Amino acid sequence: MINLLKAIPSQVIMYFISFIIAVAAGKIVIPFLKKLKFNQIVREEGPESHKYKSGTATMGGIIFLLPVVLLGIIYSITDIRILPLILVTLGFAFVGFLDDYLKIARKNNKGLSPRQKMIGLIIVSGIFTWYAMTYITDARTLILPFLGYYKPIVMPLILAVPFCLFVLISFTNAVNLTDGLDGLAGSVTTIVLLFFTIVTMFNSQWDYIRIFCSILAGGILGFLVYNLHPAKVFMGDTGSLAIGGALAAVAIFTGTPVFLGLAGIIFVTETLSVMIQVIYFKKTGKRVFLMAPLHHHFEQKGWSEIKVVSIFTIITLLGSSLAFLVMR
Repeated sequence: MINLLKAIPSQVIMYFISFIIAVAAGKIVIPFLKKLKFNQIVREEGPESHKYKSGTATMGGIIFLLPVVLLGIIYSITDIRILPLILVTLGFAFVGFLDDYLKIARKNNKGLSPRQKMIGLIIVSGIFTWYAMTYITDARTLILPFLGYYKPIVMPLILAVPFCLFVLISFTNAVNLTDGLDGLAGSVTTIVLLFFTIVTMFNSQWDYIRIFCSILAGGILGFLVYNLHPAKVFMGDTGSLAIGGALAAVAIFTGTPVFLGLAGIIFVTETLSVMIQVIYFKKTGKRVFLMAPLHHHFEQKGWSEIKVVSIFTIITLLGSSLAFLVMR
């Protein structure tokens, strides 16, 4: 039995332990959130079919953040480099928590103002960028498709810093926009994290990143037990901003933001759909999509939530596979 356990890769063990912790945590956290009346406030401008979701427990991102913190701290005993990844994830989670809490306290969708939220994201991004530029050599590199892992572009500091900030802020917002259907953000993220887990296996210097990705992926899978349609809990901005920050941080540490954009094509597409909708409406007074982000457009066309989530997850799997192929 001992020899069998030794043969199992550490990331697989961490993945399943994280999954078990998250499932167990959900049984405690969800009733606790309901007791505190931390319930979702559905947007008035959202789809009419979502009105029934009002009152569902939110801030459920805590469920998958618990194993990240617990297992991450335990792993840090052997490799302390994992701590910055945990801290940046918690930093973005805190900004999301403030946003969620204010919405609940005010009993409407007005949490942090756009300016306050952006300031919070910039502060967390700025601290992480300073650390990355100072201590992580690969953070200034950029691996491009078809050039191969061994021929990265090294960016000068004057470009690397704003690029790092852009990746962090844009992806936290991208995941936040994607988190609009039961299980969507979580399902897409687990595939992207699987991509990064596999990629980081090819460099022993990235072992701590591989473990971080597997812990977060396992935690999110455990969260999905309660978040798949019909959801018993939503991750809230607490979870979506944490996920976006974690993915961006991993991409920056490995010099793979371009591949994050390809593997996370759904995140990119959802964001572009909002940008296109807003710009086109301001110029013409007309809409390109029935509703933005893109997942709501397909809902308006008659797709069920399960169909949208399933197809978007398959697209993510294809995007991640393509990203791996063009990277190697």
